[in-house]
Amino acid sequence: MHVAEERPPEDQKKPRLKRHILLRVDSWIDSTMWNAGFQLAETWEEITIFFRRFRVRGWKKLFFEVLGEGMTLGTAGFVLLLALAQPAFEETKKDWRNHGDFAVTFLDRYGNLIGHRGIIHENSVPIDELPDHLIKAVLATEDRRFFEHFGIDFLGLARAMSENARAGTVVQGGSTLTQQLAKNLFLTNERSIERKIKEAFLALWLEANLTKKEILSLYLDRAYMGGGTFGAAAAAQFYFGKPLTEVNLAESAMLAGLFKAPAKYAPHVNLPAARARANEVLSNMVQGGIMTEGQVIAARRNPASVIDRDEAEAPDFFLDWAFDEVQRIAAKFKDHTLVVRTTIDTGLQKAAEEAVAANLREYGESYNVKQGALVMIENGGAVRAMVGGRDYGESQFNRASRALRQPGSSFKVYTYSLAMESGLTPDSPIVDAPISWGNWSPHNYGNSYAGRIDIKTALAKSINTIPVRLAKDKLGPGAIDKIMAEAKKFGVETPIRKDVTIPIGTSEVTVLDQATAYAVFPAGGLQSRRHGIGQITNYAGDILYDFERDEPAPERVLSETAAAYMNQMLTRVPYVGTARRAAVDGVLTGGKTGTTQAYRDAWFCGFTGNYTAAVWFGNDDYTSSNNMTGGSLPAMTFKALMDYAHQGIDLRPIPGVETPPPEAQKEIAKAKPAEEEGKLPPMVRPRSLSAETTRMIRGIARMLDEAKPIVLDPQKVASVD
Repeated sequence: MHVAEERPPEDQKKPRLKRHILLRVDSWIDSTMWNAGFQLAETWEEITIFFRRFRVRGWKKLFFEVLGEGMTLGTAGFVLLLALAQPAFEETKKDWRNHGDFAVTFLDRYGNLIGHRGIIHENSVPIDELPDHLIKAVLATEDRRFFEHFGIDFLGLARAMSENARAGTVVQGGSTLTQQLAKNLFLTNERSIERKIKEAFLALWLEANLTKKEILSLYLDRAYMGGGTFGAAAAAQFYFGKPLTEVNLAESAMLAGLFKAPAKYAPHVNLPAARARANEVLSNMVQGGIMTEGQVIAARRNPASVIDRDEAEAPDFFLDWAFDEVQRIAAKFKDHTLVVRTTIDTGLQKAAEEAVAANLREYGESYNVKQGALVMIENGGAVRAMVGGRDYGESQFNRASRALRQPGSSFKVYTYSLAMESGLTPDSPIVDAPISWGNWSPHNYGNSYAGRIDIKTALAKSINTIPVRLAKDKLGPGAIDKIMAEAKKFGVETPIRKDVTIPIGTSEVTVLDQATAYAVFPAGGLQSRRHGIGQITNYAGDILYDFERDEPAPERVLSETAAAYMNQMLTRVPYVGTARRAAVDGVLTGGKTGTTQAYRDAWFCGFTGNYTAAVWFGNDDYTSSNNMTGGSLPAMTFKALMDYAHQGIDLRPIPGVETPPPEAQKEIAKAKPAEEEGKLPPMVRPRSLSAETTRMIRGIARMLDEAKPIVLDPQKVASVD
């Protein structure tokens, strides 16, 4: 009996088919992976067998091991060099070839000529037209191997290090002429490792992109040569009254000697030193085999003479800053040949320079400090004085407008101002005790704590924990952002680093920033409107820019109440706080000291009803001073300048301080005129016109400006004749 075969239904066939396909795929994967692994093993064995032929032993193995490690380290070093070079090459994006088409004549606030900047100096002289002995003198003194190295002279550097080690001091420099040009074109004179690294990379970049003649020509055109001149062509006209193409060997040697230290060897200031330096240049030419002794003997016997020049010095640091401001303002003007009336007061400028220089001379060595900077602003915003360093001829780096330094406790005013805006008062109680903010715990000077005190005492004594406590507990969420915004509103243009430590002044600012910001307090909380340019005209007399006409009115950045509270607290600091040496004789003074970690920076930022000034002292290489605080050298410099500035002027009140603090009243009452004490003040301000006469003359000038011009009828005039 035949039994029909049962067939699975269609729905049962499908799962079996799927399983079959999956089994085949799995088998294919397994076999493929096994074959691939087998082939890989065989290939690796063949490679291993092949490279066994090159296996070395003994000293050869050591050689190749060292070579391999060298290649590894070389690759890592190359990556590191690229990382270090990146900031340097960013500098080349600037329009460094264009020296600027501006020709600017600068006047002081009274209309007196104080200097020039831009192409008005002298046009460049092609290198092929220069006297051969000038080129030889420069190369013999600055870079004998100029045409042999590629931007960095390692042989010259080794020789300089050897000579310096033998002498026990720095007698030779290792920088090439190309490195010096890189510094002049792109960098500053600030002494730091970062700057030296940039200088080296930029020197290599210049050598790769310019010919040797172009490098030498740029160097001769851009270097500062003393007397306010830039470039050898301008120096030849200034010192000898002749074109650069006509200088003789003796004059060439004197010019070549200026590159090292133009202020020290400027012939119009110290002719014997300039001639001695020129004689050294002639010796360098002989020693370098460039000329023989017979060829230079005439120049030795007949040294160069110079034109008799007035030794009055221009305010060069201010002019450099003002030139940048002019280019910013006048970029939209069609005419770039300009006459600029600045805000500088040459009397105050000279007093500021003398105050900084005198204190550095007397106390610089004992405090181990070599540099200082100062900015003085008349209340209303006009910059009256700017000192960017102790010697412009030695270093043209403007420490007043460009150096970024930690402000220390002088930065605390922004936190206290916010606290006053939030409803606190100078008498509000607060606790001085240990505090932590995240992983950071600030400490007071001497690690001592005062317990429960009021805010005005905390500010006067410069207690560190209080601004941190105010920021953390009183200013609410986003306290750091609020402090950063407050500093910006006050006029701090430097970007502030966002960090919990900024309430005690760890973010770098400039001296100009601090002077601008502190001028808000005597302005009663209004913007200080800092400016160095009063008016710009062309040579036809057309007014292209006028500060009072073209700039907006000042905005309020601090309420009147908060400004009054801040002034009441800040006017106690020079009398019962950390700035006892800053109190101006007979004049109510306010301000705040600042001293940074390891005594690297010392500040005093202060004001009266008439003027505001920020003063900084420190070292370019960030080395520590000898325990110098803001209440010492900076406060003393501030007082010396302000004592001079307040002679013979009407004293303005400080807003919000109708009655000076009792401590201030006592000090002001004790101050007597210098004549009554039987001595003159250190600096006597010469009187020109009384305040009443000045106001009268200004009133007459305004009346004449506002008066309508009188138009005469020609017929009537003719009939009268």
